Amino acid sequence: MMKQLTIFMMVMSISFISCYNASVITDKAPSNVVIDKPWALGFVYGLIPPATIDASQTCENGIAKVETKLSFLNQLVNGLTFGIVSPMHITVTCAVADLGDLNKSQENLFTINKGTELVGIQETFMNAADYAVQSMTEAYVIFE
Repeated sequence: MMKQLTIFMMVMSISFISCYNASVITDKAPSNVVIDKPWALGFVYGLIPPATIDASQTCENGIAKVETKLSFLNQLVNGLTFGIVSPMHITVTCAVADLGDLNKSQENLFTINKGTELVGIQETFMNAADYAVQSMTEAYVIFE
């Protein structure tokens, strides 16, 4: 009886240690903008999934990565409620703007031509940084 209890406890502890993780990665470059939902609630062992995350307002340039995982605490809640409540951690990483689509006449676009001296490169980056701080928007530096 004691041996069976020990085996049962080992199996239970191993099942709580493991964490489920799935990632979807697109071909877009990730930005610093992240939507993080550590307790997205699903029910009945995930048969009723968590609410949909609408990233269209936050991620204007699309999505670079979506990651879902079950942390230790998510699995603990799932086990304690016998699967009635099955939370998961969802992270959506927004994409940066595709520089190929930028209109080169935009005022937030700063260009460094091939062969530009170091002083010119530093000045262009300083101008881009000043623009970004003053306008509170992004500034792009491209090399041609």
